[in-house]
Amino acid sequence: MSLQPFLDAPAHIQLHAAAATLSLILGPIAIYAKRRGALHKTIGYIWVVAMFTVAVSAFFIHSFALIGPFSPLHGFAILTLWSLWSGINHARRGNIAAHKATFASLYWFGLLIAGLANFLPGRTSNRAVFESNDALGFVVIGVGAAVLVLRVLWMRRNATPSVSSTTVATSVAAGAVTAL
Repeated sequence: MSLQPFLDAPAHIQLHAAAATLSLILGPIAIYAKRRGALHKTIGYIWVVAMFTVAVSAFFIHSFALIGPFSPLHGFAILTLWSLWSGINHARRGNIAAHKATFASLYWFGLLIAGLANFLPGRTSNRAVFESNDALGFVVIGVGAAVLVLRVLWMRRNATPSVSSTTVATSVAAGAVTAL
């Protein structure tokens, strides 16, 4: 493993990677910490800013360009921004169940799926972790996909009636689309 691919990358990719890493680390704390506590709110605000930074910095990354300078990943960045706005709006209106569902889905299905996509051969994360054996990225993607499938099965089994199925489906779809 070597950080050199990140150190050699342009500043916008370094910013994107740093914000994504911060989001990965802080996400579970913000999502699962005691609600209304100072820790939840402080970490939550930092997480939202980090996710906003991830989404905005994605617009400067064009290595996957399919439609002019844009790719499907840029559409997902727009959905991330929408999910952030929606999650904050739910909290402000007092719909805490939808707030939690939106941000948990954004974390589990947006950030983690996008993170797994970074292990495709040739991507900076893949080069940093696997150096010359970039095919191992497919192993990481496979294991990560299995974890996400288990997460979906767990969510279905433990669905709470306080959150409508429409809210969960919208949040999951927005999160999943954000990642691709």
